[in-house]
Amino acid sequence: MAIVTFSRPCVNNIRSKLILGVVHRFFSGEAKAVVFENYGRPLDVLRIQSFALPDLKDNSLLIKFLASPINPADVNQVEGVYPSKPIFRKDLGSDTPLAIGGNEGVVEILEVGKEVGDFKVGDRAIMRHTRFGTWRTHAVATQDDLTRIPYSASEITALQAATASVNPTTAYRMLREFTDLKPGDYFIQNGANSGVGRAAIQLGRLWGLKSINVVRNRDDIEALKNELLELGATHVVTEEEIADKGFRNTIKEWLAGSEIKLGLNCTGGDSTTNIARQLSPGGHLVTYGGMARKPITIPVSLFIFKDIHLHGYWLSRWSDSHPNEKEEVINEIFDLIKSRELKDVPVDTWSWNEAMSDADRLDIFKKGLTTYIEGSKGRKQVLVQQ
Repeated sequence: MAIVTFSRPCVNNIRSKLILGVVHRFFSGEAKAVVFENYGRPLDVLRIQSFALPDLKDNSLLIKFLASPINPADVNQVEGVYPSKPIFRKDLGSDTPLAIGGNEGVVEILEVGKEVGDFKVGDRAIMRHTRFGTWRTHAVATQDDLTRIPYSASEITALQAATASVNPTTAYRMLREFTDLKPGDYFIQNGANSGVGRAAIQLGRLWGLKSINVVRNRDDIEALKNELLELGATHVVTEEEIADKGFRNTIKEWLAGSEIKLGLNCTGGDSTTNIARQLSPGGHLVTYGGMARKPITIPVSLFIFKDIHLHGYWLSRWSDSHPNEKEEVINEIFDLIKSRELKDVPVDTWSWNEAMSDADRLDIFKKGLTTYIEGSKGRKQVLVQQ
């Protein structure tokens, strides 16, 4: 991974003007991007590279990134273990191809070509597809790369918009796609304090669903339980509690005849086995992550006597093959965020500014990445451009 530097003509710092139908808002200084030349441990593959952005065409836009999260898939791409491979480009001013990291982010439109009809200067947008490379300050894009945010910055902040297209969308799709959940039905999930977990709790509450939410034990476990209950969780338990065979009687009392039709797994290992055991006959277990990096082990009896079904879910594949449907889901999520029915995921921000040296930018980004790698306890790490 490396930080790549862009340059572009500037006139008296930042100003806007109209030339031959193209709206220009020039920016001073150099633009930056986090890139990598080879797969490997993210903290070990960083360097700095400088080059100029391509000229703006009639059908393209100049965009400034406002906020770019660090997601598990992003890190896995740098490591070379993610199925969706990044794009290694030869136009970044290096003798060897480079890839820009990051898949999620929110941008502001700084310039538009004369053939651009869906965006204007000052609009904000999120990425329409994966693999664009969002750990950067500026880029030249096309309309097809972007989904416009239909609300102003006072209605939806950059941080809210930047974190809307992955975690809430994943939760939305999993709750809707695999089984027909009715109001009053239960689902169970591990990693309940993650971004996806928090979104699933809140969407479930809005849709009349009940939830059993499993989290790892910690010193402040009661505070975390109360936090998730306030979001709308029906019950919150620890991994140790859900593993206790005697605890099944407690769950049976909670259900009072209802069924657990769906399980959401982002962990693997014993945690997955334990939530699978709670599923009702015919229930569905959906795996969308493997943070424990351990295999899933399901007892044969659950297949024979309970007829449970196992599924995998990969948002990237669905997003790239269903961009219009994705936009509809995200717009619904934006509506919920604007109405304050969907609360923000906790975030830590790591800020860059124009006066910052490349060494300082690299140090800031590494700190955010290190916080993610070492475990951020459900807090999203986000690179922010000031």
